[in-house]
Amino acid sequence: MRTLEELINVEDPGIAVVRSWMSKAKNEVTLLEGDRSAGERTLLELQATSRSPMGAIALETGGLLVDHGWVRILGSGCARLPRSISAWNRLTDEQHRVPGALLVADDAVGGFYAINGGSLPGEPGNICYLAPDTLEWEDTERGYSDWIWWLFTGDLAGYYLDMRFPGWEEEVSRLGGDQALSIYPFLWTSGPPVGERSRKAVPIEEIWGLTQQFQASLGGRGE
Repeated sequence: MRTLEELINVEDPGIAVVRSWMSKAKNEVTLLEGDRSAGERTLLELQATSRSPMGAIALETGGLLVDHGWVRILGSGCARLPRSISAWNRLTDEQHRVPGALLVADDAVGGFYAINGGSLPGEPGNICYLAPDTLEWEDTERGYSDWIWWLFTGDLAGYYLDMRFPGWEEEVSRLGGDQALSIYPFLWTSGPPVGERSRKAVPIEEIWGLTQQFQASLGGRGE
């Protein structure tokens, strides 16, 4: 296990790269300030160098909100995003939340992003997306850094076209960072457009638990 001194890179800090990408972002990006001690603890538990964008976000930020908070990228946690990447993944427990993968972000409608450590479909090292409309992990074919750049500059409106609804910006901006929208009928079932389905803010932990239950009962595929 590497020490904090070995993990913190002061000569070539990754946060400078992240901020440079933010300056070129086409989608709204909000950097949430985090507590330094929480950042150091998170980095130590994560065992990533702060030269990498992931380690830099863990050390230097409470997290990032993208596109009015539609996507929440996990850092060291803060009042607005009260989950650190290490705590959410249960890195200090014997049983991690997703063995063989690392959850790095989630979205307002209950989708989850994870780095594939070998247990998910697709290429190890890529970001996979657990889509709420299929209940399946999908390989984005992007590594973490490339995926961050895509979140900042890519066509999120097109990617989430069938999951968004009129007035989503205001509704999503009111969500806490530990919440997501519970949508019924569920997105993985047939039904009316999402704007005509019922929606309520619930704890993200509840969304995660339901997703795991539905995955198990349906074999990882919505109907």
